[in-house]
Amino acid sequence: MPAAIRTSGLTRTFHITSPMSRAFRLPRTPRTVEAVRGIDLTVEQGEILGFLGPNGAGKTTTLRMLTTLLPPTSGTATVAGRDLRTDPRGVRRRIGYVAQSGGTDPAVRVREELTTQARLYRLAGSAAGRRTRELAADLDLTGLLDRPCGALSGGQRRRLDIAMALTHDPELLFLDEPTTGLDPGSRAEVWRLVRRLRDERGVTVFLTTHYLDEADALADRLVIVADGRIAAQGSSAELRRDYGGSAEAGLQEAFLAVTGRPVPREEQAPVAV
Repeated sequence: MPAAIRTSGLTRTFHITSPMSRAFRLPRTPRTVEAVRGIDLTVEQGEILGFLGPNGAGKTTTLRMLTTLLPPTSGTATVAGRDLRTDPRGVRRRIGYVAQSGGTDPAVRVREELTTQARLYRLAGSAAGRRTRELAADLDLTGLLDRPCGALSGGQRRRLDIAMALTHDPELLFLDEPTTGLDPGSRAEVWRLVRRLRDERGVTVFLTTHYLDEADALADRLVIVADGRIAAQGSSAELRRDYGGSAEAGLQEAFLAVTGRPVPREEQAPVAV
């Protein structure tokens, strides 16, 4: 069975020119930023992968490359069986992407958002309506179809974001910080949905998160990036054993040992499910 994602030497370099200093009339100074420095990564089909790292480690840049939002500087990658460089349209047809900020219009009703998304994937009117009803039933949105998106709770909005990403029945789902800003109950609701997508539909999930308890609870395997490179990977138990000192150590200790950077206090609180 081919891997859902396979990358080799994936890199991204940005060339930045600082603005001219008006006070001292200094010339603009170009500089090079190596955001991603050769990522070799394999994600198996049906796997939930947690992609972790401190701010500035290269997580978002890697995610944007894998979802075709940003071209790589060098390296190769296949995503959902399609070459990232030569067939980005084929990649997009087979993946779903849920951005951290979401993408719904607060003034538009849930039904219209789902139907519009279906039409964008070239489903005819009747098929779009049918797909809307299927997704609403599957993600417990049926009673909310006539409600404006702006009237939804945080957990409900996140379910809608995920429903929109599932319109074309993708085999691979990218979730970027899916529970940021949600209360504990809404977070647990999203966690249950992610597990169900993998267990019942076989969807592969690529998850970025700053919440270590979320990664610990959801991911089959964790990849920690630092300074644009993969610094460690393995199951939560393996990382705790190899970097935290023992299998009983917390994931936070392993994360600190790998990255050398502290985890903000607000991101350490566990959530009971």
